[in-house]
Parts: sequence; structure tokens; C-alpha cells
Amino acid sequence: MEETIQKLAASRDLDDGELSFVIGTDRFDVELKETADKKRREIYGDSVFIRGLIEFTNYCKNDCFYCGIRHGNKNAERFRLSSDEILECCEEGYPLGFRTFVLQGGEDPFFDDRILCGIVSSIRERFPDCAVTLSVGERSRDSYLELYRAGATRYLLRHETADPVHYGKLHPHVMSSENRKKCLFDLKEIGYQVGSGFMVGSPYQTVRNIISDLRFLQKLDPDMIGIGPYVTHSETPFAGFPSGSAELTLRLLSILRLMFPHALIPATTSLGTVSPTGREDGLRCGANVVMPNLSPVKVRNKYLLYDGKICTGEESAQCVACLDARVRSAGYRISVDRGDVRRDGVTE
Repeated sequence: MEETIQKLAASRDLDDGELSFVIGTDRFDVELKETADKKRREIYGDSVFIRGLIEFTNYCKNDCFYCGIRHGNKNAERFRLSSDEILECCEEGYPLGFRTFVLQGGEDPFFDDRILCGIVSSIRERFPDCAVTLSVGERSRDSYLELYRAGATRYLLRHETADPVHYGKLHPHVMSSENRKKCLFDLKEIGYQVGSGFMVGSPYQTVRNIISDLRFLQKLDPDMIGIGPYVTHSETPFAGFPSGSAELTLRLLSILRLMFPHALIPATTSLGTVSPTGREDGLRCGANVVMPNLSPVKVRNKYLLYDGKICTGEESAQCVACLDARVRSAGYRISVDRGDVRRDGVTE
């Protein structure tokens, strides 16, 4: 077992058979965790980078079968934040130490290039030492370019599943794995720091699907990789499916750290939702980012991609002392710099 994990750490790869075995058993978990933690400390030390998450719209034109803010969910209470409200979130987050703001929303046609570029430009003008990350789904290459020129330098777009057949089981036919992947490569070519990732334990997922995800990430070579357990939402076609497991998610976090030592990897809210110590465990398994919520309290319980999402309390950006205590309990410390990716130990 030790030889297999050391091979993964040294070569950043295993063949499909070896990956299948490691993914499918808990026999490697302790060795994986310890080796992944050692690797992250070699590059990032004990730093955990914080991002201020601003969920600014839960309108979405898409009908993804797993998502609580899908267009077809008529029971969702919709909201949009104004430009001023988004800037107020940044104003609140800056003195708390946040130097990256993540604007996340559904694919909402209301936020066209003119409006979104204006918001990005305003944030960059008011907070020139901060990074702006966008997570607003599939757009045209021209749109991505305009947003980049406006000052957004990071973009998060999970591919969700790299296998086209599996993708078709999770999304309506008007959406395609091919276009999702094209968007990711467009973003990279423009110059963004790019983040991708996938759900763990999504309906119909197999170990072969997960290996396809890892192989796609090797091809993309992203700066950020976000994974989290699939969590069921009662107002979706997948309401009867079980949620994914924290155990498999943690195992994959360690594998990702060893395959992509440079990557910025969050301990996600969904991991904290399925396990009370999920995010602390995620940090111990190789994650080095947390994204507490800066959204106005009045809308936090409306941006529900899945049931049971933690949206008040210690995951709130305003409770930095609570967050710091949790991070320290896991053996790390919060860093208040921008937290840019370090490839070969060099900050980009």
C-alpha cells in the first residue's frame, strides 16, 4: 500500500487499475491523508486561504436535474442582489481580511456583460489589491474576454462529470459536456486562473466516471479544483437518490492533492453539510481553501443548491474568529493574502 501511495506522490499519477483500487477501498486512507498533507505543506505550508463568497442571484436558465435553483423549481424563492448590495458585501469583507471575492450565481441572463463587467470594474477600482473570482456558468468566449478585461482574473466552472453519457443523465439534452469543456479551455486560453471539479457520489456515477474526471483534469491542468459530495434536493428529479459520502470525498481530496500538488483546493460547504467536521477533515486531507459566506443574511437560505445547506453561524464570513478557531483546530492557520496559485513553488 505504501509503495502505491508513494508512487502517486512521486509521479503524480497511477494507471487506471491502480486508481480504481485506491478509490474503491479505505485501506489507503491514512497513508493518503498523511502523504497529501505533507505535499500541501511543502508548497503552501500551513496556510488556509479564505475567499469571501457572494451568492448574488439564484435565477438560472438551466434545468440541471440535481440542482435546487434549477429553472424548473417553481418553489424556489428567487432573488438578485443589486450592484450596490454586492459592493456592500465587499465593503464588509475587506476589513475582515478578505482579499478575494467570489461572485457566484446561476446562469441568469439578467446579468449580461454590461452589468457584470460594471460590477467587476467597480470592485477592482474600490479594492485594487483584491482578486475577483467569477462562478457564473457557461458563457461565450467573447463574454469571458470582456469580463477578464474588466478585472476578473479567476473563474470557477465545475465540469461536474467528464463522461458525456453520465453528463447526459444529469442534465437536459440542450446542455452538453462538450460545451462545458470548451468553456474551460476558452477561459484558460484567455489567461484566467481556472477552477474545475466534479460531484462525488452523484446519481449513476461509477468509479470509471471518477477516473475519467481525473484524466480530464490532467488534460486541463487547472489552478483550482473543487469537489464535494452530491447532496440531494427535494425539489429535483433526483430527490430519491442518496447523497454522496464524506469518506469518498476526503479520499479523493487526498488523491487530487497528490496528482495536482500546486492546486488550490477548497474544503467545501457541501462537505461541511454532510459531516459536522467535514471541512476540518478536508483540510487535513489536502484542501487549503475555505469560502465563508459574505452574502446578505436575508438571502443565504434562498441560494439552496441542495437540502440542508449550512448558511448561518460559523461558516459565515462575519465570524472570522470562529473560522480561525476551526482552522487552527485542524492544525493550520488562516492567511489573509490573495492566495494565488503556486506552480513549482512560485506564485502566479
